[in-house]
Amino acid sequence: MNQDILYHFVGIKGSGMSALALILHDKGFKVQGSDVKKYFFTQQNLDDKQIPIYLFSEENIKEGMTIIAGNAFPDTHEEIRRAKELGLTIKRYHDFLGELSDEYTSVAITGSHGKTSTTGLMSHVLSGIKPTSYLIGDGTGKGEKDAEYFVLEACEYRRHFLAYKSDYALITNIDFDHPDYYTSIEDVENAFLEFSHQIKKAIFACGDDVRLQELNASVPIVYYGFDEYNDFQAKNIERSTIGSVFDVYVRGDFHGKFTIPSFGKHNIQNALGVIAFAHYEGLDQEKVKERLQTFKGVKRRFTEKNVMDTVIIDDYAHHPAEIRATLDAAHQKYPDREIVAVFQPHTFSRTVALLDDFGAALDLADAVYLCDIFTSAREQEGSVTIKDLLDKTEKGKDIVSEEDMSPLLKHKNQVVVFMGAGDVEKFEHAFEVILNQSEPKK
Repeated sequence: MNQDILYHFVGIKGSGMSALALILHDKGFKVQGSDVKKYFFTQQNLDDKQIPIYLFSEENIKEGMTIIAGNAFPDTHEEIRRAKELGLTIKRYHDFLGELSDEYTSVAITGSHGKTSTTGLMSHVLSGIKPTSYLIGDGTGKGEKDAEYFVLEACEYRRHFLAYKSDYALITNIDFDHPDYYTSIEDVENAFLEFSHQIKKAIFACGDDVRLQELNASVPIVYYGFDEYNDFQAKNIERSTIGSVFDVYVRGDFHGKFTIPSFGKHNIQNALGVIAFAHYEGLDQEKVKERLQTFKGVKRRFTEKNVMDTVIIDDYAHHPAEIRATLDAAHQKYPDREIVAVFQPHTFSRTVALLDDFGAALDLADAVYLCDIFTSAREQEGSVTIKDLLDKTEKGKDIVSEEDMSPLLKHKNQVVVFMGAGDVEKFEHAFEVILNQSEPKK
């Protein structure tokens, strides 16, 4: 790769795009990008590295640039159109990432849920043992000099992950999601099957997932999970308010006792996948244990803060399976407190396709509050309303708005979990304001 190239990112604030920009910056390339004015949490690292961010304009596009285009932007976008007029090289995000990862021992982490957390955990463990570059879907990226491994989050949306022909894959689960693209669960399964056939060395798959049990590929599949038939099995699990401890057995033989400072059964499964990969690669088990204990998580995944004795948790959960996992984690860490769910659905198509499942998942909380359905660039309207979802819950209390979060004040000093993939943070911030205002002045 030519160090003199200036890479311009169209949509640089996207989670994958911002991470990729950071990787290229770390590797010594000149990087800049453009996006909308609105602040996104993914841009913090870009700002820290002083990577220039401009507002979208065809004037940003100059001779000699290489354009990396975010997948959300069509060829008709003013910057992409201008780049074509100038005859510039234009690469779509997933295509560029696929070419970059081919230069290393690549580990692609995918699945309908849990990709980001598992990519973060794998990156943290490996980077403490061997030089590792990584791209995590929370906007975190690092381009390590002389990296041996490249860990990347591989998104299944629109089959983008088929751009990656990685050495290894770790697959967390297969579930029906993205109903605006996938037509059925069989369609999703076929995409993962096609992805699996591209892997060069081995696949690590969660055997507790019934659909992954049916996976076939031309490379070895190593299964991990809680059930007996897994190659790597977690047993003697102890879940407490400070984390989880479990024994790992490899094909029936005791491998070691591991501790993770995170909550929820899904995080034990994620750790098992990383342990299995490390064992397969012959990495030092004691170093793996140490790294697992120091992982602090990724952005917007069970991120906690305390405001006036109320615990506020921010989480990206936007699918029923993810809501279940997040609420399971909250109940583990705070067994003696009320768990209140505040959920903003993401896209009308997902909401209507999974309406009953959303209702059942949210009812794992002690009380449920809903925010209006997030309208994305892809979907501005739909055939379902937020009231339809409220009617599907037994624990549903109310619909709240940014202008009025006061119904939540009756749950002061409890645990309030804000979940969603849109802009649920604005509701969280509005709640923090009224919480602070509700404290009597001394």
